[in-house]
Amino acid sequence: MLKVDPRQAYALHGCQASRLIELTLQSTLPPHSLMQRAGLSLAKLALAIAPHARHIWIACGPGNNGGDGLEAAMQLQRWNKAPVVTWLGQPDTAPADALASYQRARDAGVQFTSTPPENVDLGLDAMLGLGMNLRRPEGQLAQWINTMNASASIILSADLPTGLYGDSGQLGTPFVNASHTLSLLTLKPGLFTAHGRDAAGSVWFDDLGSGLEKAGPLPCPATAWLSGASPQPERAPSSHKGSFGDVAIVGGAVGMTGAALLAASAALHAGAGRVYVSLLDGGSLKVDLLQPELMFCPFNLLNQTSTTLVCGCGGGLVVGDLLPQVLLTPAPLVLDADALNAIARESALEERLVARAASDFQTVITPHPLEAARLLGLTTTQIQNDRLQAATQLAQRFRCTVVLKGTGTVIAALGRTPVINSTGNARLATAGTGDVLAGLVGAKLAGGHNAFEAACLACYQHGALADHWPMQHALTASALAKALKA
Repeated sequence: MLKVDPRQAYALHGCQASRLIELTLQSTLPPHSLMQRAGLSLAKLALAIAPHARHIWIACGPGNNGGDGLEAAMQLQRWNKAPVVTWLGQPDTAPADALASYQRARDAGVQFTSTPPENVDLGLDAMLGLGMNLRRPEGQLAQWINTMNASASIILSADLPTGLYGDSGQLGTPFVNASHTLSLLTLKPGLFTAHGRDAAGSVWFDDLGSGLEKAGPLPCPATAWLSGASPQPERAPSSHKGSFGDVAIVGGAVGMTGAALLAASAALHAGAGRVYVSLLDGGSLKVDLLQPELMFCPFNLLNQTSTTLVCGCGGGLVVGDLLPQVLLTPAPLVLDADALNAIARESALEERLVARAASDFQTVITPHPLEAARLLGLTTTQIQNDRLQAATQLAQRFRCTVVLKGTGTVIAALGRTPVINSTGNARLATAGTGDVLAGLVGAKLAGGHNAFEAACLACYQHGALADHWPMQHALTASALAKALKA
């Protein structure tokens, strides 16, 4: 068992893949072995997170997730913790493994009751797990969820918080608001994107002896990967500004100059050799006195062959006039904000974007959920209902690398397993941080990374800065940009 570390990469498996892995592993083990391992792991973690708990309630559903809870109850009873169990199952209808654990719990003297206990120090949620896809939290199950949320000071969920969809990170109503979640056998994507990060609390993982921790042979490939940290290479002593590429920011229409300057600041502090700014407000600014390193240059005077372009930050409607030319550049390209809105409005621009892939031009688009919805002709709710699918659909349609921003940012590209970014928090929910990310992606591209690598590295670094931001200091986009390092 281990606590999920955002610095490490992990394979993620959706519900269908997890069931296949479970069936494959079960076929190699004696009956009931996996449930015994799961219950023991849950009991050990329960003691670790609440060693002094005197009143433990284990809420068990009718399926195998409930069986894991029954097995944990048996272990805790043996360790003199006297848990109280409520069980939605029946001996004559329970799955074979769950029935075996029920009998083991009975034989150990576990107390069963039809109503939840009061004054709960630790609540163990073993109600649905993967069964959320088969059964909705209603009736007595819904009552138990509400009671556990209200009464337990610490909640440990088995595999998934009840009410959380393991594939998408969406929530049913009601749902368990867990303090900790022990993901069993596989890590599920829904724990790390959309609402999953809020509902799951601290995520732990036990592969139950399957070898998944070591990425051993699997009966099916990963659904996605959780990103990890990549070492930053040292700059060679003989390197010079030309070694790290040029970035040009194309944006900043009237009233939105700040967005372009934020992206430029991010590219500068992230290590781009030279950073140009092509403002779309008529050229009102010739120099940034706070960042004189930035060079202001009209778009038509840029070297559009070798300069990485970041287009759209504060671009307004006027950016659409430049996009036909921007999309023809062979240089690496990041499209953000109003550039994406323009593409969503004009099919001819979409065609030019798609055509870049045929010429092997590197392109990254960085939509937030509303922009993604416009690009796909969907609603924001539909995008958020399955962020992995939405990012994959964008990559397929536009033939480029996609950064679908939001909690658990998803990075997708053709021929690549999607990546869910493991870093970041709500302090990034402030104006301009998306512009900073766009500039950071541009710097990574200019430095020689391919589009997918650049997107993954930038998202991780962007979020990690927020995760380590001093609590006593406000996180603003300008401060975030200046805190970046090459």
